[in-house]
Amino acid sequence: MIKEQRYADTIKVLTTLFESHPDSRPCLSLLAHCHFYMQDFAAAATCYEKLVQICPEENIYKLYHAQSLHQACMYQEAWAVSLTIIDSSNLEYKVKKLQAAIKYGQEDMVAAKNLVDQCPLDDVDTEVNLGCLLYKEEEYEQALKKFSNALQITGFKPHLSYNVALSYFKLKEYAASLKHIADIIEQGIREHPELGVGMATEGIEVRSVGNTLTLHETALTEAFNLKAAIEYQLQNYEAAKEALTDMPPRSEEELDAVTLHNQALLNMDTKPSEGFEKLQFLLQQNPFPPETFANVLLLYCKYQYYDLAADVLAENVHLTYKYLTPFHDLCNNNDNNYHIYILQKS
Repeated sequence: MIKEQRYADTIKVLTTLFESHPDSRPCLSLLAHCHFYMQDFAAAATCYEKLVQICPEENIYKLYHAQSLHQACMYQEAWAVSLTIIDSSNLEYKVKKLQAAIKYGQEDMVAAKNLVDQCPLDDVDTEVNLGCLLYKEEEYEQALKKFSNALQITGFKPHLSYNVALSYFKLKEYAASLKHIADIIEQGIREHPELGVGMATEGIEVRSVGNTLTLHETALTEAFNLKAAIEYQLQNYEAAKEALTDMPPRSEEELDAVTLHNQALLNMDTKPSEGFEKLQFLLQQNPFPPETFANVLLLYCKYQYYDLAADVLAENVHLTYKYLTPFHDLCNNNDNNYHIYILQKS
């Protein structure tokens, strides 16, 4: 079943086996693997934590535990586990890269840069990570050089090509960005027709493809969100909506935060209540897309729900200093002054 990527079915079988064999290392290992491929990282972390308890000498389980926690955005917990991986020279650089990713997720760029600098210069991941740090510092041209160089070394990789496309987007070179997006989509369609790209837009009824690791590895979700962002910036609003419906179909509860955010924005004119509900839901998540907070306030003001905007501000004073700029403070009731932020990445 695992070979056929029937992870949900496999989890059901393994869960039943685990109830009668709670200390089974093979059962726990397979369960963790399946949960990770289903992108249920919290469940994967729980399995790996039990494996560490059963096999405390196996550093690889500690690494997988920390990786699962990192993917679940449980950064403090991931960092604590990563510090327990000692006397393992064969995992040293993998641990350094993971720790750099954790600090990056915590927005501690100084610590992240220090850890990346401890990694081998001839490792292409180091080049990519330096590009990510430059991107975070808004040095988009320098980031683009790093990503492009890595892409030349590795050959086509969806997420790396996406990083190049995103850098071009930030530089407002939309044609170049769309070219790389097209490459991602074309490969996704060619190699994974089962993901149903474009079928929903064509009116074909399709089942959810779920949040599998396969979907994540194609970078299709990110590519379509970025395509929607470009079309939105070009004021091609119908094309932006179409980009979101072209992505592999998932049920609403399976949608990532970026897609949910962008759906809310692009359908606000026709479904404002639904849009506000989605944005308010995202505000309750940790973490949530940073653009969410400003957009909730801007849209409440646009629709003249000033009391609701005031309530959001009062309930989230700490977010005001983190996510609002002087530009937002100057917005008034003139529709031409509103700028809605659409996300490009997840």
